[in-house]
Amino acid sequence: FVGDLRINTMKLQFTHQAYQTCAVQAVAHVFDGQPLAKSEFALAGQNASVNYSIDGSIGNALTLSDEQLLANVQKVQVHNALKEISTELAASKSDKGTEVFCPLNFTLEMETGTGKTYTFIKTMYELNAVYGFKKFVVVVPSAAIREGTIKNLDITRSHFAADYANIPCVTILYDSNKLNDLRHFAQSDALSVLVINIDSFTKDNNKINIKGEKAFAPIEYIKSVNPIVIVDEPQNFETDIRRRALLDLNPLCTLRYSATHKNPYNLLYSLNPVQAYDLGLVKQIEVDGVQA
Repeated sequence: FVGDLRINTMKLQFTHQAYQTCAVQAVAHVFDGQPLAKSEFALAGQNASVNYSIDGSIGNALTLSDEQLLANVQKVQVHNALKEISTELAASKSDKGTEVFCPLNFTLEMETGTGKTYTFIKTMYELNAVYGFKKFVVVVPSAAIREGTIKNLDITRSHFAADYANIPCVTILYDSNKLNDLRHFAQSDALSVLVINIDSFTKDNNKINIKGEKAFAPIEYIKSVNPIVIVDEPQNFETDIRRRALLDLNPLCTLRYSATHKNPYNLLYSLNPVQAYDLGLVKQIEVDGVQA
């Protein structure tokens, strides 16, 4: 007997959740007043805070003053009924007595299981659509989270294409054996997302930090585009070495997503366990104690 083999393929369906949209808008409103970048996007070096000249790099450029950014952050915090209102944007933190300057960190607290990966992917599309920001680097603490992030970028592609007028999105998984991908990342004129493990660039002897035949290290391609850096589970990055590594990426700003922040720099949005339970997003957990 020979018959037809028919395979039913299931396509994941995503629905828009109000709390996720709120988290996305919290970040978007930080940049209120930033003009939409023109098609001839700013070349690296045109931003006063960037001093690189790698040919062909197409990077992010921020035109807002520190005062405008702070005012925007405060409005977002008041709107989201947060207790702590920022009085300054930059901060210095130390793990072992050495001060590390941490400019433009923004924190979003989202309980585990509420879709923070979906949320920060949507945030990238939103910032690209509204302001023209094109270069994003997602830094993760482990290989497992790295693979999960790439998978989420893949399965949400058609969903966000429908939401954002088929904006093309180029995703790159960092591979130390494919360093030329970093040049493609820097020179791409599309919305571009580089996913990289923190341990890939914390040491001087990492391939990404070693100067090659072109007399500059491959990490310079990332620095040249002033990327918006998204940190997944940032409580794993609170050491001097890892803070410096993040700064070495020359970020326009850093967006930090976790349920358990160690340092909530400039908190923009909070969905804590109680709120998540009240919204029916997570199940209640009961803990039995043992007493003598």
